[in-house]
Amino acid sequence: MKLKNAVVFVTGANRGLGRAFAQAALAAGAAKVYAAARDPASVDLPGVVPITLDVTDPAQIAAAVRSAGDVTLLINNAGISRKSGLLAEDAIATARDEFETNVFGLWAVTQGFAPVLKANGGGAVLNVLSVLSWVTVPSVATYSASKSAAWSLSNGLRNELKAQGTQVTSLHVGYMDTDMTRGLDAPKALPADVARQALEGVESGAIEVLADELSRHVKQSLSTPTPAYAG
Repeated sequence: MKLKNAVVFVTGANRGLGRAFAQAALAAGAAKVYAAARDPASVDLPGVVPITLDVTDPAQIAAAVRSAGDVTLLINNAGISRKSGLLAEDAIATARDEFETNVFGLWAVTQGFAPVLKANGGGAVLNVLSVLSWVTVPSVATYSASKSAAWSLSNGLRNELKAQGTQVTSLHVGYMDTDMTRGLDAPKALPADVARQALEGVESGAIEVLADELSRHVKQSLSTPTPAYAG
């Protein structure tokens, strides 16, 4: 699909990569950009339509779908990381929290907007995943599990939405210069660069976008005798 004259809905759009997506969509010629956040007052980007959305709240999802019936591109960007290992005392509770946003939230928002996309010609869904879809880091192991599940979910949604002409693109990226990686000493991609690459992937019909060298390396390793997830 083309971004020019598209109507774009971005979850978690008040900061970081979500805000960069909204900016990139406007720069690409989108006719309208809905910037969704738990607190719409926190959306400070000129030219967007702020909208209230907690992706874990079914009533808010339903209200957003009713308010944005012209959407042609859904960007599932909202995500959380509680930074927990698998054997931490509160690991299961932490994982439930992360799964509610990173998996079930993505799922519910896509399910809600699927009829809208169909009615508007098919359009596309872009899911923000991670290099941690394929490799687990002990300090964020529960988050890694949620992103792995979200990757499987994205692949399933792609199969089911194909019949109505909706493409599904998954974005994988490693370290990015956002609040989630604050204090981490590692090379980080710029959100603006990641957003641009992802939208270019949507326009080209790509099923996956690997936005940095780390994600490309890890994905390539999956078919080798020593995949990155083996440590």
